[in-house]
Amino acid sequence: MPSPRANRGLAIAAVAALVALAGCSSAGSDTTSAGATAAPASSAPPAAPAQAAPFGPACAGLPSVGPGSPAELAKQPVASAAAQTPALSTLVTAVTKAGLVDTLNNAQNISVFAPVNDAFAKVPQATLNQVLADQQALTNILKYHVVGQRPTNLDSASVTTLQGGEIKTAKSSGTYTANDATILCGNIQTANATVYLIDTVLMPTS
Repeated sequence: MPSPRANRGLAIAAVAALVALAGCSSAGSDTTSAGATAAPASSAPPAAPAQAAPFGPACAGLPSVGPGSPAELAKQPVASAAAQTPALSTLVTAVTKAGLVDTLNNAQNISVFAPVNDAFAKVPQATLNQVLADQQALTNILKYHVVGQRPTNLDSASVTTLQGGEIKTAKSSGTYTANDATILCGNIQTANATVYLIDTVLMPTS
């Protein structure tokens, strides 16, 4: 039979064990509690992804602030935004002559492959004047530059334009193209459209 001193030793050991066990349980509760506190944060809806920045060699030419800057263009519908971009003055003239300003400004979630002034300069002046004077032909060409969606991947895609034709996009050595045009600055956001500045006027095949 254990002696009274032995019994006291066993009792002390048992109490110590209970205290230690309670401590572990408390620590476990804290961990669980912390986990419970963290759970709502992990189950909350993820924040909307940041809009990708414009890309391409000509993007550096966009004003960083004020009229024509990405921040200001994003506040306006696409035709109004284009009017703030000096490199698109010829396109703006063409859109106005074709009577497409309201059509473009009121459309939702479109993409515009926008030829810069130098792209129009490649077109023989006589041909350009002829097209500008023919509203139906001009409208046909301009609508070929507009897509009724905002493509998310241009690496290798074929998109249908408002004119009914197709534009094929591709990526090679970090450069994006649309048909035979190079995208000089892409992913410019306006209130209702994504704009891609291109170096060549695209011509529909039909």
